[in-house]
Amino acid sequence: MTEQDKKRIGKFLSLVLRHDPDKIGLELDENGWANVKELIEKCKKHRFHFSEEELIEIVETNDKQRYSFNEKRNKIRANQGHSINIDLALSPVKPPEFLYHGTATRFLSSIMEQGIVKGSRQHVHLSKDKETATKVGARHGKVVILTIMTGKMQKDGILFYQSDNGVWLTDYVDVKYISK
Repeated sequence: MTEQDKKRIGKFLSLVLRHDPDKIGLELDENGWANVKELIEKCKKHRFHFSEEELIEIVETNDKQRYSFNEKRNKIRANQGHSINIDLALSPVKPPEFLYHGTATRFLSSIMEQGIVKGSRQHVHLSKDKETATKVGARHGKVVILTIMTGKMQKDGILFYQSDNGVWLTDYVDVKYISK
């Protein structure tokens, strides 16, 4: 399987596991898990052909670690970034004192007025380091990195979660917790 094939299939997996499982008639359980064999079969009907071994390779080599298998490797799900309503069954965890949010400069005035909103996603995504936040923000234009006072947020009763791939999640970041 070429890197180009992995990328193409990975993008399609992201679509069906995070946003539109109905596109291929796939059913996710309440926690976002899909049956691996069913996923492979339904993807084939939509011209995305890959074996179980190739799916394992895609999951293990994905640079963003977007997907996870259950222990038996018979179920797969996206780690975060869903626009569909699922329960990742994550427990609240104490965040570090500061986390980072990478965005494009064109969004800065809106963020400084409204805070960071989740939009169509289930959570706001925060990064543990500036390097990761820079990569995230670069996808949207000229990058600006915002420092988020997550320790203060947590002390103020705001909950944080951490996905299986290390992305920090929360519902909203008020302007008062953002530093440029």
